Amino acid sequence: MRKMLAAVSRVLLGVAQKPASRVLVASRNFANDATFEIKKCDLHRLEEGPPVTTVLTREDGLKYYRMMQTVRRMELKADQLYKQKIIRGFCHLCDGQEACCVGLEAGINPTDHLITAYRAHGFTFTRGLSVRAILAELTGRRGGCAKGKGGSMHMYAKNFYGGNGIVGAQVPLGAGIALACKYNGKDEICLTLYGDGAANQGQIFEAYNMAALWKLPCIFICENNRYGMGTSVERAAASTDYYKRGDFIPGLRVDGMDILCVREATRFAAAYCRAGKGPILMELQTYRYHGHSMSDPGVSYRTREEIQEVRSKSDPIMLLKDRMVNSNLASVEELKEIDVDVRKEIEDAAQFATADPEPPLEELGYHIYCSDPPFEVRGANQWIKFKSIS
Repeated sequence: MRKMLAAVSRVLLGVAQKPASRVLVASRNFANDATFEIKKCDLHRLEEGPPVTTVLTREDGLKYYRMMQTVRRMELKADQLYKQKIIRGFCHLCDGQEACCVGLEAGINPTDHLITAYRAHGFTFTRGLSVRAILAELTGRRGGCAKGKGGSMHMYAKNFYGGNGIVGAQVPLGAGIALACKYNGKDEICLTLYGDGAANQGQIFEAYNMAALWKLPCIFICENNRYGMGTSVERAAASTDYYKRGDFIPGLRVDGMDILCVREATRFAAAYCRAGKGPILMELQTYRYHGHSMSDPGVSYRTREEIQEVRSKSDPIMLLKDRMVNSNLASVEELKEIDVDVRKEIEDAAQFATADPEPPLEELGYHIYCSDPPFEVRGANQWIKFKSIS
């Protein structure tokens, strides 16, 4: 009898020690999935587009929510570290655009390829790198994903080719990656991203032309956040229908603030490319909350009221949260627990990123090539030599 009472006491004590919210979440019956209506995409040279309804499972919903919250909190932490002068140099944040990076990743395979411009932190995370490796790269530490030598604009992962600092230069490279996919006979595609600010460049249209001629499995994706640096799209482009810019290439205009819209459009575009039909364009209509970069306050060419209106009506995390709660896929308490876990993960990563040592000077020439024997690299003048080791 004493043993039985002791066992019951331990069970009750364990329940009492658990937060009330966790006990409530564990005991609640949630729906396994729910069907949602999504905004119809505008089409160019396509008879049919992505579906206007989609099913979201509870598992996927929780995963998307955690990923978007992680990207949001990571970018806000980067903002804080930059203002403390721990992160230096160029730094372009993507908070507000989380549905783009998470939704695109949800619509492709891990073996597919992705290349983007310099607003790359979110894509670096969704392609598989840890917050710790990203923040450490931003602070220039040895534990960073590029050993502290790449910084904000030059992060890489498996099947992720950056992070490119030259405006628009990644688009021909993306076409080249798609050519490699076709040449090697693999059922893989390349997502090639650029912003509305780069959309008027000649090299992009050259890449369109070659991709169409060779029927390359490439999805050209314009992240239209309405401002190229401090210039609105209306002042920069005679036509703001970026999804029609391919002319002879089919295109889609997608609500880039809705992760489910982005996911379904990406699945549609990926299937189009895998069918051997050639390239396709996607325009993601999105919005960034920060300025163009950390040197841009972001309120000299747009009003605070405009930013607040987008936050209150179209925030991608808020939209997903409302859908999940209203459809009994999750509870407010459960999502709050995720928020707490994400904040802790970000804080732990930030501590590592500030405590990890910087790379030593003698490693400055390392990793120029991936599998070459060691050789010497000239420094700032002919008397300074650095050894390069792959």
